[in-house]
Amino acid sequence: MTVSTPLMTALGGNDTLARKLAMVLFGSVLVGMSAQVSVPMYPVPMTLQTLAISLIGLTYGARLAGVTLAAYLAQAAAGLPFFAGGASGVVYLFGPTGGFLFGFVAMAWLTGWLVERGLSRGFGRLFLAAFIPALLLFIPGVLWVWIITPLDLNAAIMGGAVPFQLGGVVKSAVAALIVTGAWAAFKARWS
Repeated sequence: MTVSTPLMTALGGNDTLARKLAMVLFGSVLVGMSAQVSVPMYPVPMTLQTLAISLIGLTYGARLAGVTLAAYLAQAAAGLPFFAGGASGVVYLFGPTGGFLFGFVAMAWLTGWLVERGLSRGFGRLFLAAFIPALLLFIPGVLWVWIITPLDLNAAIMGGAVPFQLGGVVKSAVAALIVTGAWAAFKARWS
C-alpha cells in the first residue's frame, strides 16, 4: 500500500519536537473550542468536534492526530473547560458521551491513517477519509450510551446516532473541501 504525505508534513519546516507540540496544542484547543458550539440534545449534544477532529486527522496523519486527541481528553479531564458546554473533569469522561470522547482518539488516528494510505488528495478521497471514521465513531458512542443509560439499544441508536447522520455527511464534506482548498493553495504557492 502506498504511503501518502499528510498536508502538515508537506508544508515542510523541520519536524522538531517543538513543532509537533505546537500542533498538538493548537489541535487540542481547536477541538475544545469546537465543543462549545453545541446544540443540547439527549443523551448526546451535537457539536462541531467531529469537524475539528476530521481536519486534524486529514492534515496531521495518524500518530500526531491520535496524540492530539489524547491530549485534548487529558486537558479537559484535568480541568480545562474543553467538553461541551464548558464542562471539564474526569467524571465527564464516564457520562453518556464517554464512548464518543474515547472514540475521538480512534477517529483521529483512523482518519490520519487513511490519509497516509492514499486518501490524502482530492475531494472524494478526503471525504471518504473523514466520513468512514466519523461513521465508525457511532459504534463506541452508541454502545456506551446503551450501557450506562436506561435506554435500550434501539433507543440508544435513535438518540445517539440517527440525529447526527446528516451532520456527519456535511461535516465530512466541509473538512474535505477545506483540505482540498489548502492542498490547491499549497500547490499554487510552490509551483
